[in-house]
Amino acid sequence: MNITELELRLLAHADSEQAQPMKAYMKNHFDFLGVRTPDRRKVAKTFFKDFQAPGIDWDFVEACWAKPYREFQYIAIDYLVTKKKALVLDDLPRLKKLAQTKSWWDTIDGLDKLVGKIVLDNPEAKQMILEWSVDDDFWLRRIAIDHQLLQKEKTDTELLEQILINNLNQTEFFINKAIGWSLRDYSKTNPDWVRAFLAKYSSQMANLSIREASKYI
Repeated sequence: MNITELELRLLAHADSEQAQPMKAYMKNHFDFLGVRTPDRRKVAKTFFKDFQAPGIDWDFVEACWAKPYREFQYIAIDYLVTKKKALVLDDLPRLKKLAQTKSWWDTIDGLDKLVGKIVLDNPEAKQMILEWSVDDDFWLRRIAIDHQLLQKEKTDTELLEQILINNLNQTEFFINKAIGWSLRDYSKTNPDWVRAFLAKYSSQMANLSIREASKYI
């Protein structure tokens, strides 16, 4: 896949007036070309179609991640989503590397369901995701907490509970928010399980987590 061609297509939609507010929204952690989300998605869709090929082009993904503009990381995630069915257990370390490079909530929340797909397909990956849940890198812990989002009846509640327990009594906003999201999402499928979890552990949970978890129950 031709990263130079992708850059030319993105530059055609770049808007310098949009770039600064986009950068500010991400707390000035990353530079932007100023390509609006709808335009970026249109560019990506056409680009993927023009360069479609079997398997996952990890060289392309890594090239996108190396680019200084945040839109390239978004397109790398968009690409991996289109290749979600091709993800295998050996790709988990690659996703971990992405998660720990240029880390912020936007890319982390794009990667968590990709990790979730691998763990769901490969039960042997559960031990690895448990290790992530106690890692010093709280972005890895956030992925571990939220990797089962939208899995509904397929949610492994034993795994979910252990990961959440590993992250109780936290002060980190992004962890407490993730705890709330994971419980809120699963409450749509099994509200009784979430109520029981809250009854058992609420004294060790941040108010933010409890508030998010209780939204639909």
